[in-house]
Amino acid sequence: MSPRRVIGIDTGGTKLLGGVVDEDLAVRHRVHRVLHGLERQALLDAMVEAVEEAREAAPDAAAVGFGIPSLVEYETGASMFSVHLPLDGVPFRALMEERLGMPVFVDNDSNLAALAEHRAGAAQGARHALMLTLGTGIGGGIILDGRLQRGSRGGGAELGHVVVDLDGPPCQGDCPGRGCLEVMASGTAIGREGAAAAARSPDSALAERARDGREITGPLVTELAHDGDAAARDVLELIGTRLGVGITSLVNAFDPEVVVIGGGAVAGGELLLGPARAVVAERALPPNREHVQIVAAHFGDEAGMLGAAVLALEEGRV
Repeated sequence: MSPRRVIGIDTGGTKLLGGVVDEDLAVRHRVHRVLHGLERQALLDAMVEAVEEAREAAPDAAAVGFGIPSLVEYETGASMFSVHLPLDGVPFRALMEERLGMPVFVDNDSNLAALAEHRAGAAQGARHALMLTLGTGIGGGIILDGRLQRGSRGGGAELGHVVVDLDGPPCQGDCPGRGCLEVMASGTAIGREGAAAAARSPDSALAERARDGREITGPLVTELAHDGDAAARDVLELIGTRLGVGITSLVNAFDPEVVVIGGGAVAGGELLLGPARAVVAERALPPNREHVQIVAAHFGDEAGMLGAAVLALEEGRV
């Protein structure tokens, strides 16, 4: 008998990654969409089209799980508020069930990344774990006593909006805050600091790429840092240090066994995580810092998609 299959869809601030997933979390087919700049209707249409493409590869798929970058009212499946996408006030689960004609389950994208890493990834076996996903913004997930924590309605675990600088820059998207971890240490922040470094260091590879007309993005900074460019390495060290400040507060608040770092920016590897660990080792309360591990996500940028599938498998009981 073939394994049961569901569809998992991870929708970030700029792109969508989906897949047909077996109950053993093997991905049988993948779908991709670019979402940057889409208005609400076009965005919802793109999500539906991605599911339909996946269903062509797996007509037997019994349910679909969505991870969206929103504060999700978990009981109703409604998107209450989204910093990066036009999903405020959308009755997401009901709308998608109507359009797709199949069971739909929805949660915050970073909650679902944490779920995947806890079930079968870098946090497997931990009773208490945190996850930070570094991409366009920074999402968060909290596992306490083995259970995903969502807050009173589903809007909790927004760890990227922990303030690390009272007088810092305005946060991204529609967040009303300043100095949030997201604006200080996300993949977007890597690109922004990389552009500043290129202007300061005319002899760097970063500056050379800028003169060639290349946009200085987080992935480009990371690539050049791995190639040995000193200015790019300094950027990752700065971002890693800021990340460590945020993690320190979270470690002191939750006393987790492990903090998992995911999202596209984790491609920085030890150039990013090393400075973060050094800050936590210096600043976190001694009983907490002595046992916490700070590790890269096992599933990389597929954690959210796999977590959406886990949600469909577990909540749908398919």
